[in-house]
Amino acid sequence: MIEKIISWSIDNRFFVWIGILIIIIGGIYSVMNTPVDAIPDLSENQVIVYTEWMGRNPQIIEDQITYPLVSNLQGIPNVKAIRAASMFGMSFIFVIFNDEDEIYWARTRVLERLNFAQKALPQGVTPTLGPDGTGVGHVFWYTLQGDGYDLGELRAMQDWYVKFALQNVEGVSEVASFGGFQKQYQVSISPHKLIYYGISVMNVANALKQNNRDVGGSIYEMNRMGYMLRGLGYIKDIKDIEEISVGAYKSIPIKLKDVANIQMSSDIRLGIVEENGEGEVVGGVVVIRYGENAKEVIDRVKERLSGVEKGLPPGVIIKLAYDRSDLIEAAVATLKEALWEEIMIVSLVVMLFMFHIRSAMVAIIAIPLSVLIGFIFIKFFGISLNIMSLGGVALAIGDLVDSGIVMTENAYKSLVKEVLKTED
Repeated sequence: MIEKIISWSIDNRFFVWIGILIIIIGGIYSVMNTPVDAIPDLSENQVIVYTEWMGRNPQIIEDQITYPLVSNLQGIPNVKAIRAASMFGMSFIFVIFNDEDEIYWARTRVLERLNFAQKALPQGVTPTLGPDGTGVGHVFWYTLQGDGYDLGELRAMQDWYVKFALQNVEGVSEVASFGGFQKQYQVSISPHKLIYYGISVMNVANALKQNNRDVGGSIYEMNRMGYMLRGLGYIKDIKDIEEISVGAYKSIPIKLKDVANIQMSSDIRLGIVEENGEGEVVGGVVVIRYGENAKEVIDRVKERLSGVEKGLPPGVIIKLAYDRSDLIEAAVATLKEALWEEIMIVSLVVMLFMFHIRSAMVAIIAIPLSVLIGFIFIKFFGISLNIMSLGGVALAIGDLVDSGIVMTENAYKSLVKEVLKTED
């Protein structure tokens, strides 16, 4: 069989060159369009359902949220398993699909069931889908640092400026904030004062809710002109909260400041984030979408951060905490180094032992062509370029070197013998 292939190749050199050209074009296209990452994605094909009900213990979360959701999610097509975890104020459900199922098809099926399962949950509780990323999708971490700014101010910059700017980057699934304090208005009610004035806690809650919204009015016509009426009622500072009326006592309005203490504070924290033991920091984690090219997404995020940093207050800078592109570039550089080193070794060995340039060219050309064929198959089977796959290619280059030298030497000896027989 091999003899027939060699004979056909010798007789049809034009088609051989066409095949080489196709391999080069296909290999380059595969290299340019195959996702590049450092870590192989071995995570399961899963959809995460996240539900928040703050202030409730794990047993209530399990009985009123996790169990109803898991029961309604049963029966979805192509589901291998459903796993759940209940904790303080939060519920996580992991719906595991078959590996060959398309991730966005799976998310659509889960979302359809969640619309139906919403009826079984407590009022005001809404389950949401997790990001369309994988377990190794955390490719970029950054922190915000600034002298003279507290952790609450830095967290506000992250949540309301940096995060929204990075979420628009192509290929980014989610930007998760971490560290710092989330600011909130806290109303500490005095129960003795409520009893004295005859005001219930629900009256206070309803007053806060009703006085923190804008309302629309009708149209007032005057001199053939129509004026749209609206009431502005959003709370802007602590003073606005203090002046809210919660009832009346002997025809005298009772304001919220008469029965409660209002202050600006932070939400309950379940942990902190430190960097290198130097103190707390505020930052974000960039999660890429399923199947995206990690290297390209990281480059786009860095480009966007350079523009975002210009809009931050004076003294605030963005510091990189983790950048997977360094590991990706190191893996690619290792493959390039192995490729060129093997080509040089083959060239020197063939030239030293056979003193024949054309024989050396055969082995030299065979190595990169074989690597390009490998990249074509990597693209065809949907495998990402990572440490494992690139390491396999680097090891295969060593086998190509051995076979290239042996085949070239045997072919050269056979040709020499044929020449000597002809001369005799």
